[in-house]
Amino acid sequence: MIISEVKGNIRDEKAMQSHIERVYLRSDELVKRIQRVKTDHGNELGIRLSKPKDLVDGDILYRTDDNMIVVSVMEDEVIAIRPTSIKQMGEVAHMLGNRHLPAQFEGEEMIIQHDYLVVQLLTELNVPHTIEKRKMKEAFKYIGHDHE
Repeated sequence: MIISEVKGNIRDEKAMQSHIERVYLRSDELVKRIQRVKTDHGNELGIRLSKPKDLVDGDILYRTDDNMIVVSVMEDEVIAIRPTSIKQMGEVAHMLGNRHLPAQFEGEEMIIQHDYLVVQLLTELNVPHTIEKRKMKEAFKYIGHDHE
């Protein structure tokens, strides 16, 4: 079976009486328009999205009256950075920006993918941070950039 469009998101569904099969993806796989996957029931499918769209946790790839195939994002190992001042946040953002590391923000936290060199830097600078496993809502995306 080839999936060419997302049929909605399970969070938007009112009452779900359907059986649910899950496709487990890493967050970096959410940006791939073409890929071959396998459900937790062993069914293989191809994903070839006709319109450019990043997948998100809970996307419904297939639906019948009694069955759904839903994207489930696996947890990433991330660094949750919690600067204590706007100055510290600016310094951290500048240093991480120079490394071209993609970041996401939730509340007062800056979240990046785990990198032992960043952990070492944050520890040396006494910036509050934790290493956690989190289910990210979207993929970490690199922003195209060159130094010309």
